[in-house]
Amino acid sequence: MKQPLSEYPRPQFKRDSYICLNGYWEYAIRKEETIPESFDGQILVPYSPEVEKSGVNKTVMPDDYLFYRLKTTITNDFIKDKVILHFGAVDQIAEVFINGEFAIKHIGGFLPFSVDIKPFLKDENLEIVLRVKDTTNTSYHSSGKQSLKPGGIWYKAQSGIYMPVWMESVKDGFIENLRITPNVDENTVVLQFKSAIKSAKVALNNKIYDVEADKDNVIEITGPKLWSPESPFLYEFKIFNDVDEVSSYFAMRKISLIKNKEGKLVIALNNKEYFMKGVLDQGYYQDGLLTPNSDEDYINDINLIKALGFNVSRKHIKIESLRWYYHCDRLGLLVWQDFVNGCTKYNFWLNQVPLFVRYKISDKKYKAFFRENEEGRKEAYQEFLATIDLLYNSPCIVLWTIFNEAWGQFDSKDIYEKLKAIDPTRLYDHASGWHDQGSGDFKSMHIYKWKVKVPSERKIGNRASICSECGAYILDKRLKEAKKKDGFIYLLFNNKDDFQKEYERFIKEEIIPAKNNGMSAFIYTQISDVEEEMNGFISYDRKEIKVDIDKIKAINDAI
Repeated sequence: MKQPLSEYPRPQFKRDSYICLNGYWEYAIRKEETIPESFDGQILVPYSPEVEKSGVNKTVMPDDYLFYRLKTTITNDFIKDKVILHFGAVDQIAEVFINGEFAIKHIGGFLPFSVDIKPFLKDENLEIVLRVKDTTNTSYHSSGKQSLKPGGIWYKAQSGIYMPVWMESVKDGFIENLRITPNVDENTVVLQFKSAIKSAKVALNNKIYDVEADKDNVIEITGPKLWSPESPFLYEFKIFNDVDEVSSYFAMRKISLIKNKEGKLVIALNNKEYFMKGVLDQGYYQDGLLTPNSDEDYINDINLIKALGFNVSRKHIKIESLRWYYHCDRLGLLVWQDFVNGCTKYNFWLNQVPLFVRYKISDKKYKAFFRENEEGRKEAYQEFLATIDLLYNSPCIVLWTIFNEAWGQFDSKDIYEKLKAIDPTRLYDHASGWHDQGSGDFKSMHIYKWKVKVPSERKIGNRASICSECGAYILDKRLKEAKKKDGFIYLLFNNKDDFQKEYERFIKEEIIPAKNNGMSAFIYTQISDVEEEMNGFISYDRKEIKVDIDKIKAINDAI
C-alpha cells in the first residue's frame, strides 16, 4: 500500500532526513487510562477513527481513551545526535510513550508538536504509543467546528492523529528554526535562525552570504520581483552550517492599509490598493473530514478558487497542513487565517441575534461569552502565539482573524494590540462578524440575506471596512431538505441559471457599489458543501462543480 500523504510535510524548512510514519498502526478505545496489552485492530494514520477511511469508523467520546501503537525499526545509519519525532496534529490531548517510557504531553488539537526520542532508543527497535483524550466541545480547549451533536454550521467530531507523522535525524548544532521577514520598502529580507553553531551561510540568487544565529541578518534583494496572486514569484534559498542544511523560500510581499483617493483606508498589496475577493474555506473533505485524500485535494481546491475568479481563501476555524500553505504560496492565493476558537456553548442571543439586530457587548464579560475559565483563556492566547509562530514565514497569509462571531471571544482589543506588536507584518480582524470592540484593522461584517452596505464612518473609525462573510446561496436539488436545515436565512436555488443570475446581481448591485464606497474585501460563503451545509460552489465529495466556472470568473473579474 502506498503511504497516504507521504509528501515532505514541511516544504519551507526541508532537509534530506525524512522517514514517513503514515500507514497502518494499531489502535484501541478504552474507558481506562492504562495502556492496553492487546489492541482492537488497525487504523490507517493519519485518518481519525471517526472516518470510515481509517478502517475504524467509531466515535471517541470525551470519557474514552484512544490508544495508538506502532512497532518499527530505525537503521543505525539514520540515527544521529537527535532523532526528532513530529506529529502534524493530534486531537486533542496527547501523551507519547517511546519504548515504554513517557516522552511528551501536548495539549491542543490543531497545532504540531515534536520530541527528541534519541534518549529512549536502545537499539534499532522502536515502539511508539499514544494515549489520546478528546473533550471535543465539552471543555474550553479549542475544538473548531467540531461538535458531538453535529448539525447546521457544526460538523462531525473527530479525534486522534489526523495529520502526518514523521521523523528526521540531525546532528548537534543543527538549524533549529528560521524566521523570514521581507521588507518591500527597503528591498531587503531579514533572516533569523537558532542554532548552537553561531555561524552559517545562505545561498541565494547565486550568491553566498555569511549569517549568524540569534540576530537579524539583513540581505539586500536587488530589483525584487514582488509576489502577488497574479505573479506568485518565490525566492528559493538554502541555509547551511558545518552539520546541517535546510532548503526554504520566501516572497517579497507587503500587506498594509493605505488611504485611497477618497481618503478612506483600504487594503494595499505591495503599496497599491488591492481589492480582495475571497471564499470561506472550511477545509473539510467528505472522506477524511479535516484530512484530505491526497496532496492533489489541496491543489485542486486552490486551483478551483482561482479559476472562479477569487484571490483569497479565508481558512475558517482550522489550521491546515503546511503543504496547503506551500501550494497557496506557489500557485498564488492570498489567505486570511482564522485562529481556532473554543466554543463550549452556542448561544442564540450572543451568536445568532447580532446577524439580524446589530448590538455589541464588552468581551471582558467572560461569563456572557462562556470564557470564565482563566486557564482556558491563557491556553487560547498561547495557541494564537503558536499559530503565528508556525505560519509566520508563509507569504500567502496576509490577515489573522482572532475571533469569529463571538465564539470563545475575550479581551480581543488587548489581544490585538499584543499580537500586532509580535507580527506587525500582517493585518488583523479582531472580531469577525459582530461584537466589535472598536479595535483591530477592520470593521468586519457578516451579512446574509440583507444587502451588503458599507457602515458609517463613525462605526468604521480609523480602520478599513470588509465583509468577512456574505452570500451563502444554496444551489441544490434537495430544496426541501435544505429548507429544513438552513433555508430560513439563505436564498435557495435548484438550477444553475437562476443561481448564476442571482450571483451576478449580488456582485453588480451590492459588492461593486460597496467597493466604490470604500469596502476593501468580501468573503463569499463558501467554496464547498460541508455535511448539512449546501451552499458551496462544489459538492462535499468534490465530484460536482455546481456552476459554470467561466461564468462565475467573468462576474468576479468585473469587480
